[in-house]
Amino acid sequence: MTTETQAAEQKTFRTPDETREFSHGRADILHIGGSDIGLLTLQPGWRWSDHVKPLAGTDLCEAPHFQYHVAGQLHVLMADGTELDAHPGDVTALPHGHDAWVVGDEPVVVVDWWGASNYGKEHTH
Repeated sequence: MTTETQAAEQKTFRTPDETREFSHGRADILHIGGSDIGLLTLQPGWRWSDHVKPLAGTDLCEAPHFQYHVAGQLHVLMADGTELDAHPGDVTALPHGHDAWVVGDEPVVVVDWWGASNYGKEHTH
């Protein structure tokens, strides 16, 4: 039996591997440990269906998310009608099929461990 060891890695969002900008927001992406981790910053007035839907080419966000909420308030509306408000300190697990928007005048900042790899990428046919 062989045990594969992985080298230790350290990166910072101060110098992300990739940045995707879209109207009212940005996604800074780190490629680390075989995964993509995203730091999403969403400005007041941002709504997925208004600002990312044109890039995604889908009616709802089809990326599942596993997120830690750092700042601001995010309202989420699931396809089944379930609604929730995420605040700083909350962790959310969102399956595909949702819309979301910033509530209030403070930017929303979330760390996304699942779903960041394709977030904010332009849909190609």
